[in-house]
Amino acid sequence: MTTRKDAVVIGGGHNGLVAAAYLAKQGLDTVVCERREVTGGAAVSEHPFGPGYTVTSLSYVVSLLPPELVRDLQLDRHGYHVYPQGPYFAPRSDGRYLRLPDDPIARHAEIAKFSAADADAYDDYEAHLAKIGQLLGPLLHQIPPHLGSRRPADLWQQARLLGQLRGVDERASVDVTRLLTGSIADLLDRYFESDAVRGVLSVSGVIGTWAGPRSAGTAYVMLHHHVGEADGQSGAWGFPRGGMGGVSSAIASAARSFGAEIRTDAEVARIRVEGDRVAGVTLASGEEIDADVVITTAHPQISFLRLLDEKDLPPEFVADIRSWQTRSGTVKINLALDQLPVFTSHPEFAPQVHGGTIVLAESLDDVENAFQQAVAGQPSQLPFADICIPSVFDDSLAPEGKHVMSLFTQWVPSGYADHPDDAAVAAYADRVIARLETVAPGFTDSVLHRQVIGPHQMQEEYGLVGGNIFHGELSLGQMFHARPAAGYADLRTPVRGLYQAGSSTHGGGGVTGIPGRNVVQQVLADQRAQRRSDRWRSRVARVPGAARVPGAARAGIAGGRPR
Repeated sequence: MTTRKDAVVIGGGHNGLVAAAYLAKQGLDTVVCERREVTGGAAVSEHPFGPGYTVTSLSYVVSLLPPELVRDLQLDRHGYHVYPQGPYFAPRSDGRYLRLPDDPIARHAEIAKFSAADADAYDDYEAHLAKIGQLLGPLLHQIPPHLGSRRPADLWQQARLLGQLRGVDERASVDVTRLLTGSIADLLDRYFESDAVRGVLSVSGVIGTWAGPRSAGTAYVMLHHHVGEADGQSGAWGFPRGGMGGVSSAIASAARSFGAEIRTDAEVARIRVEGDRVAGVTLASGEEIDADVVITTAHPQISFLRLLDEKDLPPEFVADIRSWQTRSGTVKINLALDQLPVFTSHPEFAPQVHGGTIVLAESLDDVENAFQQAVAGQPSQLPFADICIPSVFDDSLAPEGKHVMSLFTQWVPSGYADHPDDAAVAAYADRVIARLETVAPGFTDSVLHRQVIGPHQMQEEYGLVGGNIFHGELSLGQMFHARPAAGYADLRTPVRGLYQAGSSTHGGGGVTGIPGRNVVQQVLADQRAQRRSDRWRSRVARVPGAARVPGAARAGIAGGRPR
């Protein structure tokens, strides 16, 4: 069976759904092919404990989804609603706690319990991040230019980038360089002295990464999580109603409203290529879908090393994809609780405590030691955890009086993605829960159900190679024009008509939707360029002697780019 579409999107995660929505909105007959029985990718809500409980299996909060994307796709009309998440709350084993409320006076008092100097320095730290975020944040939303290219169009784009960076003076250039190349420990050392503050803030530099807080590049990872927006507040995070699957469901609903077809249990087995251009896809069922545009949102090592024949790709491109770093040691733990935890340091219920970001990290050194143990091949003995209880705000997630808890934890050895040790992962999860027990006695008895998702399950079930939630490490060598391969950060690929828009591309890393939106801009720009080229060729063909016109007059679009 063969069908014909204008565009095929491989993968029904949030980026694929965003791409489909924008394509369909532009009038292209579009189909999304999702391997699993549900859409959402890593932003998916599921029911491992039965229909009464809804948990966000992997990603768990939203911030980086651009407000203009929400407006473009009218997501509010499709059920998209975000409850603002409360601030950091870090209970400690000595019976104290650190909170970082939004109110600056209250925050100063909280930090001063541990260090007056840290309390005085915090506003300067935030101002420093805000300044760099204003410089780098807008670049996250853009398609990177071809740095190093000498083609006139690319030189123009490079010049535009320089114009955008005109606000970077000598001081700012040093600050940006230090942030991009340094560790989160380097950054925190400039401002803070207390273990409590340094421990909590270090987590944002290593969340989802195969790197400890003393590893180079982790300062940028922290900034990457700092530039988002929720409920109109920069740097804020929130809980979507219905879990993170509520985000994907809203985007899917919007895509369907524009005319897109979304198919589940529709695994793509092959991307078909004829000559130098894409011809469509073949599903695992044997069905073929012909299309002049194919957008893959799968991990690049799946897209280019499994779904394509390497002979259809340049050797340098294949080498870049093979060497793409996509390690992780993350373990996601989802719990159903019969009551909220009662913290020794804060026994009374407070929405800004129980509905905030609960962090188990007593010091930066504890976090670093956890990483080094995993590097040495052993699961961490004292894992850190980034915890939230979205049911504090969203009563649709659990029966009345019950709750769901999400624990994003690190590290187990990265090799567990290919060679899992289920017993070791279970014992690791026991240690995470035991750590919660030390700050909230009785917590263990409140656990009704437990789901533990390690790197192997993330890789095999959710398509996250290496268990990496970003489809690739957010290191300096894998950012901007290098994401994911030299010469192809513009969302095109070496195959004409084949595009990429997964989290491994620029703008990805978190639930942003930016690659899905930008890839459609690129597709439409290339189609306009092709139409102009076709019209020009048609006019030239009518001119006597046109056959002798130089090859430039007969140029097409190769790899999505004019050559």
